[in-house]
Amino acid sequence: MVNKFMLAALKQANMAYEHNEVPVGAVITFKDEIIAEAYNLCESQKDATRHAEIIAIQNACRKLGQQRLEACDLYVTLEPCAMCAGAIINARIKSLYFGAFDIKAGAAGSVLDLFNAKEYVFNHRVTVYAGIMEASCAEVLRVFFKTLR
Repeated sequence: MVNKFMLAALKQANMAYEHNEVPVGAVITFKDEIIAEAYNLCESQKDATRHAEIIAIQNACRKLGQQRLEACDLYVTLEPCAMCAGAIINARIKSLYFGAFDIKAGAAGSVLDLFNAKEYVFNHRVTVYAGIMEASCAEVLRVFFKTLR
């Protein structure tokens, strides 16, 4: 199931790529069904907060009619940044599965770890699974940034 949902997130990342957005895709599942999908829209909407994770969380909240996503899992192709990590915690997502590590801005272990940092006491713990289909997730980003240079 994990690979199935990460493939769906990769499909979203490829849609971002086609729209000249940084190719990050996300899906949220509830009872092993996808209830929300999204990809980055920062460039097209000129909004730094339009990350795939944030959009997917907003869509899932609307779908379920609530702000807490305690029975939901998030699959995202790139390690979340601090903004997205905070949103994931606040939404009370059960589990996070991510593909590629983000050595410049990752907040799930690469630069900092908001999900396991002992100096932070949050009201919710997210179980994190890292490196899911890492090579495929990293490749779409590598190709995208190579074409920009």
